Amino acid sequence: MKNPLKTADLLRNTARYTLLAVTILVLVFALLSGAGEYGGGISGIIKNSPNALPWLILLAVAVLAWKRELAGGILITGLGIAMLFFFNVFSRNFHIAVLLLILAIIILGICFILSWMLRRTQ
Repeated sequence: MKNPLKTADLLRNTARYTLLAVTILVLVFALLSGAGEYGGGISGIIKNSPNALPWLILLAVAVLAWKRELAGGILITGLGIAMLFFFNVFSRNFHIAVLLLILAIIILGICFILSWMLRRTQ
């Protein structure tokens, strides 16, 4: 590793922007996907909003990770592990796409932690 600060910047920026994009896309999908069952419109979105709660929490933690890499990275990794159980990934009724999404979230949390560690050594 010739320049650890460049590697830290790459890890941090990759984790920041990838996590932000994925979280916003999935948050919007979670809000809108079941709104039609509640009559659609704004009232349907509001009634369907509990489906988006895990993604809203992840968005809040991602914002924290922009300011505090270590705390955010630990919380994102922990939240990813909690999502494994929340979304019943280990049951018979799971989708591989959900598992891959959650594993990506865990890896992005680890990227924040690694970025902090590389900066700390300098």
